[in-house]
Amino acid sequence: MTTVAIPAGWPATEEQARAVQDELRGRVARDEPGPPPGTGHVTGVDVAYDDERDVVVAAAVVLDAASLDVVAEATAVGQVSFPYVPGLLAFREIPTVLAALDALPCPPGLVVCDGYGLAHPRRFGLASHLGVLTGLPTIGVAKNPFTFTYEEPGTPRGSASPLLAGDEEVGRALRTQPGIKPVFVSVGHRVSLDTACAHTLALTPAYRLPETTRRADSLCRRALKEATL
Repeated sequence: MTTVAIPAGWPATEEQARAVQDELRGRVARDEPGPPPGTGHVTGVDVAYDDERDVVVAAAVVLDAASLDVVAEATAVGQVSFPYVPGLLAFREIPTVLAALDALPCPPGLVVCDGYGLAHPRRFGLASHLGVLTGLPTIGVAKNPFTFTYEEPGTPRGSASPLLAGDEEVGRALRTQPGIKPVFVSVGHRVSLDTACAHTLALTPAYRLPETTRRADSLCRRALKEATL
């Protein structure tokens, strides 16, 4: 497990964090289709917190995109690097997530975040932030629609409906299992929304959430227990 320090110059205030978002948001690439589903590697990242100890643990789990078998995994532990502020959660997590990705022994390929990319009040959620900093293709697959609206997609697996901020489509509500609550997919960096949805379906053969998220969530919870014993 890698131990992470808060980077020098890391934003300490809401104003500083929003300025960073404003600076980086223009670097998001939205004109690339992204890697085809079922090819290469696909990596899930997730975090777990111990608020009493001010500790955050990140996990990165690499899967073979065709078989969904685990290829590699890594964890990192660090100090929570920013207060809890809705819309600025990436600043609490990114240093530790970056360290977990850096500790992997192989290229991560597409990175799937348990959260948001374009579907963010400032159009720059964790998936976009992480993608711009690493240059990797990224998507966000969230459990809830955040502040956005949508019409319930059809019952069959693969049904989808726009996730809307007013008239702007910021993502899609995607049914990954028949009759089960949808997930909420958004572009992070260097991936189209169609490709992001196709990857999400490829990663959900049996459960509502992507295998990448399920594996990373399990690993970071185990790592947090070990780090706080």
